[in-house]
Amino acid sequence: MDSALNDSELNEFQVKCFNAPLQPAEIVGVKRVVQERVPEGVNDRGLTLTGFLFLHALFIEKGRLETTWAVLLKFGYNDDIELRKDSLPDLSKKAPDQSVELTSEAVDFLIGIFRLFDSNNDGALQDSELDELFSTAPESPWDEAPYKNSVERNEFGDIRLSGFLAQWDLMTLLDPLKSLAYLIYLGYSNDPKTALRVTRKRTLDIKKQQSDRHVYQCFVFGPKNAGKSTLLSSFVGRPFQNAHGLADNYSYTVNTVDQIRGTKKTLILHEIQEDDVKQFLSSKDSLAACDVAVFVYDSSDEYSLKRASALLIARRGEDTGYGVHAFKDDLDSYSMAIRDSEAICQEMKIDAPIRISAKKREMNNIFWRIVNAAERCHLSVPETEYGRNMKQYRRLVNRSLMFASVGAATAVVVMAAYRAYASRKSHPAS
Repeated sequence: MDSALNDSELNEFQVKCFNAPLQPAEIVGVKRVVQERVPEGVNDRGLTLTGFLFLHALFIEKGRLETTWAVLLKFGYNDDIELRKDSLPDLSKKAPDQSVELTSEAVDFLIGIFRLFDSNNDGALQDSELDELFSTAPESPWDEAPYKNSVERNEFGDIRLSGFLAQWDLMTLLDPLKSLAYLIYLGYSNDPKTALRVTRKRTLDIKKQQSDRHVYQCFVFGPKNAGKSTLLSSFVGRPFQNAHGLADNYSYTVNTVDQIRGTKKTLILHEIQEDDVKQFLSSKDSLAACDVAVFVYDSSDEYSLKRASALLIARRGEDTGYGVHAFKDDLDSYSMAIRDSEAICQEMKIDAPIRISAKKREMNNIFWRIVNAAERCHLSVPETEYGRNMKQYRRLVNRSLMFASVGAATAVVVMAAYRAYASRKSHPAS
């Protein structure tokens, strides 16, 4: 991590790629050739990146292309200089309600990378430092949606370590193989399988009444102008007047949330636009990735509450996802707002609505509450009419099966008694 390969590191590289060590005299000769042609290719620490690239250019110039290709192939690249798929773990067997997270080994590696490129040691990465960090990758993965503008930045527009790691959590959740590929681009040299972990199925979490996840995804539903984008923006510290800067129809923001026990969880907010809800919910697995859902409405608009409640009912939520009801309270509420919303929550057996106002900076601990609802995965599940009907149906089926079992047992007993009676009648006692 000092931007140079010393003699030991150069020898280790030689053994890894060609299974043969370099003799001390050979190392001296290599560095002498580099220094004669490219003085900046060698410094007092060893062979620099400039010198390393010069060596490969020299091999190619002399017609020894197989040397450079051998190195690329050893590090998992194919003939198109892309990471081979067979060098990445197979995640195809992952169930829809499972997610992928970084392991502690991968997080430790990323912390080291962050500190290495934090050249001024101010605890944050400037855009130029981020560009340098991703210089060994095909491109920066965070310049486009959904990653652009998804994390909190400091007053200078730089990314702190917590935001850096949260951004990796987001990329790992949405595209784990891409995340792993970029880890390798940055120099992660351990077995790729040690970088990722697949979480338990949520159905098993519900049975165990606890979750083993460190990253939770929250879907944010609500009618237009209810405050969805404001909620996402406030989560990453953007001021209220900039809240409508999220233009993408499927916007994300991500941050860490402190827990009571001193631990931290990563929370990802995913905004679903009202116009896209019908198409979004048309897929049977649309809510499989949802750990918790928030339904937002504007308390000054009666129609807003009705639309939010309709969305809540539409999700048929007993089977997937968990509900939290929040309402924007920037303006005066209509007269029956609180009573109506509390009645809806009581009917669906979820906690009372949470009053928030980004404009007044009164967020009412909303993000901690969202994580808390996700962690208590066996609670906070809205009960809709569909769910109640399904429960009643299951009770009827179970009762019918019980009666059928009792009836079958009675029939067996009757048949056995009849056979005993018939046997005695045909063979009278002597």
